[in-house]
Amino acid sequence: MLYDVFNGDADGIFALHQLRLSSPVDHAELITGVKRDIALLNRINTARSSIITVLDVSLDKNREALDELLQNDNTILYIDHHFAGDIPFSAALEHHIEPSAETCTSLIVNQMLQGRFSKWAICGAFGDNLHEQANKLAADASLSEEERNILQEIGELFNYNGYGARLKDLLFHPADLYRAVRSYTDPFHFHEATDLVNRLKNGYEEDMAKAMGQKCIDGSEVNRIYRFPAASWSRRIAGVFSNLKAREKVDAAHALIVENDDGTLQISVRAPLVNRKNADLLCRNFPTGGGRSAAAGINNLPAEMLEEFIAAFNTIYRQDSNGSNTKT
Repeated sequence: MLYDVFNGDADGIFALHQLRLSSPVDHAELITGVKRDIALLNRINTARSSIITVLDVSLDKNREALDELLQNDNTILYIDHHFAGDIPFSAALEHHIEPSAETCTSLIVNQMLQGRFSKWAICGAFGDNLHEQANKLAADASLSEEERNILQEIGELFNYNGYGARLKDLLFHPADLYRAVRSYTDPFHFHEATDLVNRLKNGYEEDMAKAMGQKCIDGSEVNRIYRFPAASWSRRIAGVFSNLKAREKVDAAHALIVENDDGTLQISVRAPLVNRKNADLLCRNFPTGGGRSAAAGINNLPAEMLEEFIAAFNTIYRQDSNGSNTKT
């Protein structure tokens, strides 16, 4: 049995796409979900004698299931850029894990494949808000400004689709987005041949118009905090809105609070783009928190802990006397 396990955002989808363009398989079972559904190995923890590829989900959040799978005669390839903690030693585990704020899984796969499908890696990097790295790859590939803009649009819209508390929040199931691209070697051919990008764009524009009408609830210092109501549009646009605000004010840290239907709060954190650090350290201090140093989140923060979170956020990201954002 073959399993392809991947995050449902742009980075996970385009990392898998590059791998499968390089090493095609006909019958892998796709295991994915909304962007924040990262404990994906729990779904297959009883698998035996299988080949499993895992992309763009934290090993630390899948440790117990990974240990079970390694004990059950499975061969596992694990590629990721999130905090991993201690990595199990096993001849059955091949890992390429780089928890750096300056990379993503699509870029790691691009390095592994020596740039064979770098245009798709550019899509993944744009989707993960790594514009500098995406633009460098685009320049290396001698892409025009129009071509670069197309790849940016694909990446950011696929990333937008991954956000939601549940699959019904999304415009498309992430597995269906992967299936839509997997027959295309060239992202420009994909962009021309289907209306999927336009359908995503229409949803994005409607959601972003609502988001831009929301006020900043805490912007007294350099950092900014926003709060959105419990709604599918709020959950869909949360990540892309956070990335947009981060690029808009690169020396600021940003937090977006989205109300969940059960009364808990979903938190998205973006470290300042000039100092991509400590978002994961902040969020892991709270229940259901995790992520990477540049961007992290909390899935279900108890409402009574919000003031504690805001205090911790403003402590870990404080403005120094020169106006720079530094960790206390």
